[in-house]
Amino acid sequence: MGENASIWWNLLGEHPLCTAWKQEAEGSIYHLASILFIVGFMGGSGFFGLLYVFSLLGLGFLCSSVWAWVDVCAADIFSWNFILFIICFMQFVHVAYQVRSVTFDKEFHELYSSLFQPLGITLPVFRKIVLCCQVVSLEKEHCYAMQGKTPIDKLSLLVSGRIRVTVDGEFLHYIFPLQFLDSPEWDSLRPTEEGIFQVTLIAETDCRYVAWRRKKLYLLFAQHRFISRLFSVLIGSDIADKLYALNDRVHMGKGHRYDIRLPNFYQAATPEIARSPLTEHFRKNTRRY
Repeated sequence: MGENASIWWNLLGEHPLCTAWKQEAEGSIYHLASILFIVGFMGGSGFFGLLYVFSLLGLGFLCSSVWAWVDVCAADIFSWNFILFIICFMQFVHVAYQVRSVTFDKEFHELYSSLFQPLGITLPVFRKIVLCCQVVSLEKEHCYAMQGKTPIDKLSLLVSGRIRVTVDGEFLHYIFPLQFLDSPEWDSLRPTEEGIFQVTLIAETDCRYVAWRRKKLYLLFAQHRFISRLFSVLIGSDIADKLYALNDRVHMGKGHRYDIRLPNFYQAATPEIARSPLTEHFRKNTRRY
C-alpha cells in the first residue's frame, strides 16, 4: 500500500508543474482532430453507427498523427495516434464487410424495410430469420390450403397479392401483403401437436409468400429467444388485425357469419346467440386455444 502511494506521489506531487503556458494556439490540424473526435463520439448503435464512429475517429487519429509529425515533431505521439488510426481503419473495413455480406432478394428487402426494420431488427438478426425460409409463388385461383385436408406444417407471410379465405364455400375475409396466412392455425397448436386447416385459402391474384417450416422455425426459436418473442408479437398483432377486420361481421341479424379461425372472440362476445349451422360446424371441428 505504501509503495502504491509513493508511486502516485511521484507522478502527481513531484512532477514539475507548468510554469509558462504557450501563448500561441496549436495549428488547425490539431483543432480539426479535436472536432472529429467530438463528432465521432456522437455516433449511434448498430452497423451504420459503428461505421460512423470508426470513420470519424480514424480521421481524428490521422489528423493527430499529422499534427504530431509536422508541428510537435514527437515520435511517440505520432506512433500512438497512427496505431489508433490503423485500428479504427481495420474496424471500419470489418464492419463494412459484414454489412456488405448481408444481401437479400428483392422480396426480403421489401419485407425487412416494411415490417422488421421499423421494429429495430438488425440485418444480422433478419439474416438468421430468412436463412430458414423460402419464397414461394402461388398462381391465381390456386389453393394455399384446403379445408379439412391441408396439414398445418408451416408459417407463411404474404409478400404480394391477395388471398381469399372461405369456409364451406362462404367468404370470410381477405389476407393482404405483410399479413400471415395461417397465424390463427399456428397459434392454436403446441410445438408437438399436429392439425389440419379448417378453412380454405385461395389466391385471388398471383401471389408470393415467405414460408417457414414448423420444425426449422421452432429450432430457430430454441436457439434465439429474442426471435421467438419477436414472432409472438408479430403473430399476436396479426390475429388482432384479423379480429378487427371481422368486427363488422359480429352482429345480430340475418346472414350472420362467424370466422371459425377465431373461436374465443365470438363465443365471448355473443354467448346468448343460438348456434347457426356454421357455428355447429365450428364447434365440432375446432378446439379452443
